[in-house]
Amino acid sequence: MLQEPQIPESAQGPRVAPAAGRTAPTPRPVPGPRSAATPRPGRPVPGPARPTPPAQRAHPAPVPAPAPAPVAPTSAPSRPENRSAPQLQLIPAPAGGALDAAEEAVDLLLESGRAPGDILVLTTGEQHPWAAHELSFGDAAYWAQQDAGDDVFFADASAVDRAKPRPVVVVAVNGDAGDTVARALPVARDRAAALLIVCGEPQTINSALGAGV
Repeated sequence: MLQEPQIPESAQGPRVAPAAGRTAPTPRPVPGPRSAATPRPGRPVPGPARPTPPAQRAHPAPVPAPAPAPVAPTSAPSRPENRSAPQLQLIPAPAGGALDAAEEAVDLLLESGRAPGDILVLTTGEQHPWAAHELSFGDAAYWAQQDAGDDVFFADASAVDRAKPRPVVVVAVNGDAGDTVARALPVARDRAAALLIVCGEPQTINSALGAGV
């Protein structure tokens, strides 16, 4: 039990007698001043102060790389004279099956990613059914489709002079092994920018193209 502090009589005020049945309240101790190390309830204890980061190390200045020595210009290699000659592919086939072989070649070209407008098909004998059908609507409308250049174009080899160059030219030697073939194949080779495919009898093709095959 806490003892009451002894107060000198000189500092005491008038003493009041407690009421009957009541005990005099015990005075509460007065808290002393709060030190800086004592935290306020509900707040964390502050940790030690952060150390000052060390000064950043100075990096040495980069040394500039030496300038490259000038290179003497060299002349471009000479191109072969036949740089514009298309690749030639011969598909042996009898005259009666040359058109079917040409159509199969076109299908393979399209499946490999060639655009339809890149292909021109020439026939030396009977016309392709598509060409015969389109010509029934008039000559002007027929050749206008070649100018559009958005689909495979079929033409008779006798009109090869009117055919415009395309990346791939397919020739079906399906008849008329005379002057038409001899004249059409060299012109077809000139019209082909990248690839010339000739379907027919090898002997007829070789004699028409001569040493170029």
